[in-house]
Amino acid sequence: MKNSEITDPLFREAVEAIDSGSMTALEGLLAAHPELVQDRLNYPNGGYFKEPYLLWFVADNPIRIDRLPGNIEEVTRLLIQAVKSEAADSAQQQLDYALGLVATGKVPKECGVQIEMMNLLIDAGAKPGGGLGAIAHGNIEAAEHLIGRGGKLTFAAAVCLERMEDVYRLAPSADKDEQLVALTAAAFYGKSNMISLLLGMGIDPNGYPTSDSGFHSHATPLHQAVSSGSLDAVKLLVEAGANLDAVDLMYDGTPLGWAKHMQADENFDEETKKKYALIAEYLASKQS
Repeated sequence: MKNSEITDPLFREAVEAIDSGSMTALEGLLAAHPELVQDRLNYPNGGYFKEPYLLWFVADNPIRIDRLPGNIEEVTRLLIQAVKSEAADSAQQQLDYALGLVATGKVPKECGVQIEMMNLLIDAGAKPGGGLGAIAHGNIEAAEHLIGRGGKLTFAAAVCLERMEDVYRLAPSADKDEQLVALTAAAFYGKSNMISLLLGMGIDPNGYPTSDSGFHSHATPLHQAVSSGSLDAVKLLVEAGANLDAVDLMYDGTPLGWAKHMQADENFDEETKKKYALIAEYLASKQS
């Protein structure tokens, strides 16, 4: 979403005050128009950002301007106070989802304010989740923090965080879906040690995580291992019987197709491209 897509001029003015960190302007708008924290923006095609509340814009997730103002914590605190005062009926929903956006967001992490913003929201009553969404977006520290603040530790999160005592504790009660999510997540990070452990537990390397798992549901563990750039991870899965012809559910690409695509991606440096070239060569040899 671009700010220019916000058709409500008052709501757009409030969003621009958030983006610029203008406390005076935002305080004035909230005092004169408390409905700003009560109403949702009419944005039906926003995907996970469908019909957002004003509070949700503090995370810049989805990315609109690729930055946060230096006083974003102060801005967030002001909005939290307004939500709790003027929008009690939706406050819990607003806080919980805002926490998810911050924990999974790229911009709060890169701006160095992710943990502080998470603490503001949790202290205000947001319920921390199990961290798998943060893990799926590369935010390991955020996932660890959510669990430390009371989020429920799942088998997949324990695997990715390499909390070995918890991995062994949770493994016996993990169903097939949880097992597959854990293996896919380990592959996403190219964690060969954890992949080997999970395969040794008899976990099937084929399939797609369920859409409600909190992790990427469009690709198999082998696709994710390719994406990680780890040839060792790819080999472990192939040797365990991973389907070389499986296609992802978003781009209709095989693991070999993914490797070739990434090998040609101009956004990667030559060393990274070489990693994908070796993976492509290995996968091609297994298909011939």
